Amino acid sequence: MWPRPQHPPSPRPRPRHSVAFGGTHERRSPKMVGGASPPPVTISRVLDAWNEMIENENHSLRDRVGDLEKKVHEQNDEIMCLRSTLADVLRRLTSVEASNRLGVSGGRATPTKDGGAVRLRHHHNSGDGVGARDPSKRVTSYVPGRPVSSTAHIRVTPDASYRRRGAHYQSTSSLYSDGHSSSSVSPAPSPSPTQAPSSSNTAAASHHHLHHHLPTRHVSTVSSPYASPTRPSQLGALNKRWVSTSDFATPSRAAYAHAPSPTPTNTALAARRPNSGSMHNLSSLRASNAPLANAHGRHGAREAQYNVEEGVVKLYLRGRPLNLYVPTPLREDYNPAGTSAPPPAKLKLEWVYGYRGRDCRNNVYQLPTGEIVYFVAAVVVLYNVEDQMQRHYLGHTDDIKCLAVHPNKLIIATGQTAGHDRRDARSWRLNPPTDPLSPEAEEWPHIRIWDSVSLNTLHVLGISDIERSVACLAFSKADGGGLLVAVDEAPDHNMSVWDWSRGDRGYKLLETKCSADQVLAVEFSPVDRNTIITCGKNHISFWSYESGMLAKRTGIFENRERPKYVTSISFTDSGNVISGDSNGNLLIWQRGGNTVYKMVRGAHEGPVFSILVQKDGAIITGGKDSNIVEWDRDLERTGNVIQVPEQFGAPRVVTSGRGSQLVVGTTRNCVLEGTFTFDIRPVMQGHTEELWGLTPHPSHHQFLTAGYDRTCYLWDTMAHTIVWSKDIGEPAQSAAFSSNGDIVIIGTTSGRWLVMDAETREVYSQHQDGNEPIQVLKFSPNAQYLAVGSRDNNIYVYQVSEDGRKYSRVGRCQGHSSFVTHLDWSTDSQFLQSNSGDYELLFWNAGLCRQIVQTSQMRDVEWATSSCTLTFNTLGIWPEGADGTDVNACTRANNTPVLATGDDFGKVKVFSNPACHQKARCLEYGGHSSHVTAIGFLHDDSRLISTGGRDTAVMQWVVNTTPASSSSSQH
Repeated sequence: MWPRPQHPPSPRPRPRHSVAFGGTHERRSPKMVGGASPPPVTISRVLDAWNEMIENENHSLRDRVGDLEKKVHEQNDEIMCLRSTLADVLRRLTSVEASNRLGVSGGRATPTKDGGAVRLRHHHNSGDGVGARDPSKRVTSYVPGRPVSSTAHIRVTPDASYRRRGAHYQSTSSLYSDGHSSSSVSPAPSPSPTQAPSSSNTAAASHHHLHHHLPTRHVSTVSSPYASPTRPSQLGALNKRWVSTSDFATPSRAAYAHAPSPTPTNTALAARRPNSGSMHNLSSLRASNAPLANAHGRHGAREAQYNVEEGVVKLYLRGRPLNLYVPTPLREDYNPAGTSAPPPAKLKLEWVYGYRGRDCRNNVYQLPTGEIVYFVAAVVVLYNVEDQMQRHYLGHTDDIKCLAVHPNKLIIATGQTAGHDRRDARSWRLNPPTDPLSPEAEEWPHIRIWDSVSLNTLHVLGISDIERSVACLAFSKADGGGLLVAVDEAPDHNMSVWDWSRGDRGYKLLETKCSADQVLAVEFSPVDRNTIITCGKNHISFWSYESGMLAKRTGIFENRERPKYVTSISFTDSGNVISGDSNGNLLIWQRGGNTVYKMVRGAHEGPVFSILVQKDGAIITGGKDSNIVEWDRDLERTGNVIQVPEQFGAPRVVTSGRGSQLVVGTTRNCVLEGTFTFDIRPVMQGHTEELWGLTPHPSHHQFLTAGYDRTCYLWDTMAHTIVWSKDIGEPAQSAAFSSNGDIVIIGTTSGRWLVMDAETREVYSQHQDGNEPIQVLKFSPNAQYLAVGSRDNNIYVYQVSEDGRKYSRVGRCQGHSSFVTHLDWSTDSQFLQSNSGDYELLFWNAGLCRQIVQTSQMRDVEWATSSCTLTFNTLGIWPEGADGTDVNACTRANNTPVLATGDDFGKVKVFSNPACHQKARCLEYGGHSSHVTAIGFLHDDSRLISTGGRDTAVMQWVVNTTPASSSSSQH
């Protein structure tokens, strides 16, 4: 047994009295029940108890607040998904409504009015299988300025949204135009708030009226930028030997440039914006710069002169005359300044092939609607892979360089570089336009903020503040996206912070010099609303925004090796910064500080291009070594690695997709999808270097492209996929299908050309003609000859045998004094016509390889194609002030009188064929940000394909033909 415990005797009670200690008195505690005295109660114990209670309460409150924040985030995600779902439903309803209004006639869209609302009435063929496709699955290209549905809960006001201008027929000389818009989404001009102009000022007033007061929601019957001048009747053509277009009165451009403009209210500001990036833009950007072009004097295109007696038109290009012989049926009544017919077809952008990943970062995101958003050239693509649908934002006028998505996942900001005609000036401050709100202004680098549901432009920022280009963008996160930070590519890489939603042009809160070195990325902290991080060459900087000032602290690497580039940044859920550098290392920077907290060496072999922090805290990185690696929140490898195949390139950006999927943009301009469990697959591929070769298949809905990246792609226009690709080992310059489509010829930059099976990709033979690039390849209509135009000034003619597998040289056509640019066969396969770099038009006997000196004998020859840009039938494609290099490509539809061109300004134009009047009207479409190098119609004329040079983009346009009656009524 345990011994019984011995209790001590109870203490004797003490009398109550006070004892003094150092001049103070302490009252003894009263005696407790049972004889024991309680411990003395001190202030420190009270404070400890109080602090413990407060700490317990704080801990409880933190838990409750954390739970509430978690619920709020979950609800925000649910709301975002609901809004995105609603947006998707609205978009699909629009497609269904359009399908319910489908007509019977062929493949076109005409605008109609229904109770004041504009609707698009489609017409489709039912026999070829193309028009019978489900319209809900067809691609919808939106344009900025289209009204937002009232059922979508988006912050859009009519005054704040930028409206697109009405489409109209445009003269290539930018002197007059006439006609209707090309789509039901085009606005009509509203009555001018100013007094009606007099008849003498009709031209200038028409241009002023068009560009400055265009409301939305109407089908337009738009007058041209310059009204059609008054023409004398026939001008006594028989009494005057030469008829010149200078005999006709033309309005002054200078008068327009200095014409007074109304006070720029919000509505007027929105209406006055140009929409040169729009697919329906028909007002040439070059029109605003025509005085600049005309100032070159003889170096620009002069007015054509017509010799009635000889039936020859004399066209001047860069001071050099070119004689074009008028066909015999037109000799008597022809006038070079006559009125041309309106284009009998309109284009609509259907699909864009390509992505810009070779030199841009953080430019691929997946929206809650399931659309992947990215950009190429001057087009932002919203691609729904599951539904195989693309939508396009076409508000930009030149190369897009960066993209940012608002925290609500509905608003997107994109920044562009300077336009074609403004790169030399670089700075707004050095050479501002006459009117900051004019169409010319948006040729300068700027930021566009737009709605991803309606594709309306909401705000345009930085036109007078950003130099050269917008390098990177980011929305704030901690405050819900109220601010936008931008870094430009000026020498000091200026960083500006914007209250983007204040006014049509936003409000710049502050601007500061960021770094003398290149800046690669900028981000707002997701937890500290006033913290901004930038990184780039030789630096990572931590910025604090307080009281209208930005304070900068440079990252300290201490004894660690300083990288040449800090290539990527991201944030953990606790607010710490993760950076990747060119040495392949990952660093964690303590929140609120500028020192390294943790470092992982050799995370990748080479630069770390992208860092993605997922919701569960897992970290995913992508590097130049083509690896995508998963890490836990402590930066320990989980063992999950994706090796991106070499042909797709290294992962430039990695972002979250649906569920556990990852969406990857690569350095070889591919967009991929996949997970760590399933293989990664391409959803979009494109060329990586300058693109020149294009040839449509003669009988299938396919086309082939070839570029300086040594790769040839065969594309399917219906499935929007690559049928096959082949590396030919050297840069390609040109391509051509044989008449039956079984053989394809690829011309290279070294003078070598390959004969290849179009199905198996087997190379049958190789041939060498000189050491210069093969500029053009063309089979004769009877399939018995192949003409090879070279940069060595010669045309080589070959006889074709053995079903296109054997080629025997017939001879060489010598006579051009510059490189051959274009050539055409006659319909009987006996003659060739060719253009050269010095603006010559020569004719050849193909069988003898001899030049036909008497060119007047060729005036009535019928040509199988219209590839040559300098002919009588293409006289009207040359704008006033243009030189002979401005138009790069020309093609004629196979079955309809449509002529299309691609020029140095990134525009695709559609004319009526023949375009034999110098002021031929056209429809102009933007999207490319570089020179359009080649264009071609498919065999059934249902689509037009265009290729951009340095923008590496391939664009597929639906051709909507217009009946003659409709065209005449529009005229």
